[in-house]
Amino acid sequence: MTDTAPGTASRTPTRRYGTRPTMKDVAARAGVGLKTVSRVVNGEPGVTPDTERRVQEAITALGFRRNDSARILRKGRTASIGLVLEDLADPFYGPLSRAVEEVARAHGALLINGSSAEDPDREQELVLALCARRVDGLVIIPAGHDHRYLAPEMAAGVATVFVDRPAGRIDADAVLADSFGGSRDAVAHLIAHGHRRIGFLGDLPGIHTAAERLRGYHAAMNEAGLPVHDAWVSTGPTDPERVRAAATAMLTAAEPVTALFAGNNRVTVTVVRVLAERPAPAAPVALVGFDDFELADLLSPGITVIAQDSAQLGRTAADLLFRRLDGAGGDPRQLVLPTRLIPRGSGELPPPATSTA
Repeated sequence: MTDTAPGTASRTPTRRYGTRPTMKDVAARAGVGLKTVSRVVNGEPGVTPDTERRVQEAITALGFRRNDSARILRKGRTASIGLVLEDLADPFYGPLSRAVEEVARAHGALLINGSSAEDPDREQELVLALCARRVDGLVIIPAGHDHRYLAPEMAAGVATVFVDRPAGRIDADAVLADSFGGSRDAVAHLIAHGHRRIGFLGDLPGIHTAAERLRGYHAAMNEAGLPVHDAWVSTGPTDPERVRAAATAMLTAAEPVTALFAGNNRVTVTVVRVLAERPAPAAPVALVGFDDFELADLLSPGITVIAQDSAQLGRTAADLLFRRLDGAGGDPRQLVLPTRLIPRGSGELPPPATSTA
């Protein structure tokens, strides 16, 4: 803070934060009419060079910026879209958000994003707040299972595309990764390397992706003619305490599992820690995780994963959104993008020679 000597007036005018200079302020400072300022701001002809110079000097001195939102609203479009993520801290959403932003920028649109924090009520509050600000469209990673609250907004023209999980109780465009197929491939990979007792550690079963990954696990085991015991399956919150307890129980049972399939990157990271802490000479346990994660390839052994391209999910969803905004009709579409298995060592470990199905 800079003190001002007693009896002297500050040379800096008092700032009124939140109050922006207007065209009227520019006109008054430049000594011209509002129409003249409007012509200069919008690059229209009919202004002499000297007058344009005075207006530009006034604009610079006042820090005036054109109110694009009001101008664009008169045309019926705001050139902005909203992105509602589940968890901004999850690295899965970084590339997805960036891809949506790049597509929006290519269309001359501004991206506004926020996080639902996996709370359906917060999701609804955020979505409706974006609609109240007149966004042209929405890309939503849903936290809830009932999106009927969006029906009036969509009927009013707000283009909406759901990503990673489909909408609940309304028909809407959706772009998904093949959670079922990827999980089936992961478990089949473990089976192909000799494993018969394979544990599954997943997210809350009410989440669409978690349910699909569990379904893929069961499908692969069934196709191989292998039983699935209740003790080999654990679903619930992905907090480390819950996952650690479930993994430990599977690994220390009378007939322990010889391989684990982790349903998402947060679960995988906890399982890696559990396996690293096992006392020697514990037999190696094979591991495949759904979702790649940073440094997975640098561990020893590297972590075999089912990778989904989150950037491609975001790009595909944003492209679909802008096609709708440009007038593409037709029924809501559900696009399912493929996943791929990346073998790095952990998923290729064989079971102990003494293990039996």
